[in-house]
Amino acid sequence: MPQKFAFFLGCVAPLRYPGIELATREIFKSMGVELTELEGAGCCPAPGVIRSFDQTTWLALAARNLALAEAQKTDIMTICNGCYGSMFEANHILQHHPKELKKVNDVLGKIGMKYDGTIKVRHFAEVLYKDIGMEKIKAQVKTPLNYTVGVHYGCHFVKPTRVKQLDDPEKPKILDELVEVTGAKSINYRDKMMCCGAGGGVRSRDAATALRMTEEKLKNLKAVNVQMIVDVCPFCHLQYDRSQKDLPGYNIPVVHLSQLYGMAFGLPREKLGLEAHETKFNL
Repeated sequence: MPQKFAFFLGCVAPLRYPGIELATREIFKSMGVELTELEGAGCCPAPGVIRSFDQTTWLALAARNLALAEAQKTDIMTICNGCYGSMFEANHILQHHPKELKKVNDVLGKIGMKYDGTIKVRHFAEVLYKDIGMEKIKAQVKTPLNYTVGVHYGCHFVKPTRVKQLDDPEKPKILDELVEVTGAKSINYRDKMMCCGAGGGVRSRDAATALRMTEEKLKNLKAVNVQMIVDVCPFCHLQYDRSQKDLPGYNIPVVHLSQLYGMAFGLPREKLGLEAHETKFNL
């Protein structure tokens, strides 16, 4: 029986970087994984904004997305750390706190919906690593890549560790291994696990502080001569990509892991959407 996931697009990828969405669809299709449409899905929603005002509203909005996937009898898969973190946490609360689930279902009932808490929230990189596996990925590589790469994990991928149990939060290896199966080399660099600068509403509230944080990361990446940054989150992607035009001396191409796999799997460049990036990919 083929693997199947309800594909949650989030906000940033389809609106700013459609190549991330298309590359994801293509690479999973090539490995025999079906991504079903999650029609009617809304924002994840970002907890740093909505939960700050009302947790039940945040939970209900997240549960509405989860209920759409549950109706398909499939787990939900994200391509964004923020969406993953928000829906994973909401799902964890609803599955472990019956009173919260009842409150949420009282809200959902007003629009004829209900969530029973039967599905999981999955990150696409986790699915690649745990469900598909390195051997199957390696078999799809048609164009081995010879790049030095700086991997950006982001804040919401492996943490909170106790409930996600994906990897060592201080020295994770999942993304490094997922990159290196393409032939590229993942290079360690200073403050590798530091935030991109945008998270937690910093980009919206204080763009100057966000830019300083991004510059610190870029300085450390440039110091080890990486040829590109590989991320697993469109919002981190946006921060690295858009910020470099405001930072003299930096033009490090930014590539989502799905796009990197598209390159290694031999997808045509027009299906990767690299032309939508501010940082131009000239490699």
